[in-house]
Amino acid sequence: MVVAVDGYSSTGKSTVAKLVAAKLGLMYIDTGAMYRAVTLKALREGAIDEGGRIDEEKVRELLKGMEIAFRVDGRDGRYETLLNGEPVEDEIRSMRVAESVSGIAALGFVREFLVEQQRELGRKGDVIMDGRDIGSVVFPDADVKFFMTATLQVRTERRYRELKAKGMEVGFEEVEENVKKRDYIDSHREVSPLVQVPDAVVVDNSCMTIEEEVDFMVKIIETKKGNGLRNEGGN
Repeated sequence: MVVAVDGYSSTGKSTVAKLVAAKLGLMYIDTGAMYRAVTLKALREGAIDEGGRIDEEKVRELLKGMEIAFRVDGRDGRYETLLNGEPVEDEIRSMRVAESVSGIAALGFVREFLVEQQRELGRKGDVIMDGRDIGSVVFPDADVKFFMTATLQVRTERRYRELKAKGMEVGFEEVEENVKKRDYIDSHREVSPLVQVPDAVVVDNSCMTIEEEVDFMVKIIETKKGNGLRNEGGN
């Protein structure tokens, strides 16, 4: 079974997908973390300058020796992203990476590189995968598709609290502008833009608790699995 979870930034896709995975015994794959890992590598290697301009040829070269993997930390059960074997989970969640990730994710050759990796991971077993184009591009025939959204105010507050909890000095307005910028870039890029596909179940979690979201999504997945049906051609 493949479960696709798409939606806007700061809607809690990763948090909820992890909990659903734990409840149903699915493998969780955070595709957003994969784009963030590429962005981190590009920043480290000077492929993105201080003005945000991307050296595409340098990024192409970086991809050749890049390996992204996931693991569960045995000490606290936390999912970790590994970049060439190095744990980078905290670093890829920084504002520095957040400000550049949409530009990297808009590059066609980066998406091609990561989409193939994502499809390969999805072929290995029952998975729940979150991102921007899972139900539209990566797995258009996913068994269940969700599209997550929330108001700009709610998403900004969530992101702001998350960054402050990590000790990062950011202003609310700065975070709000970053969220709006990412929404625009994700929805207007030429390659694999963020879209709500017709057969996705919309989850507006502006006023929902995490527990309510998880219960809602689990019920839909279990119903689909119980029916023994699989979408064909994205329908």
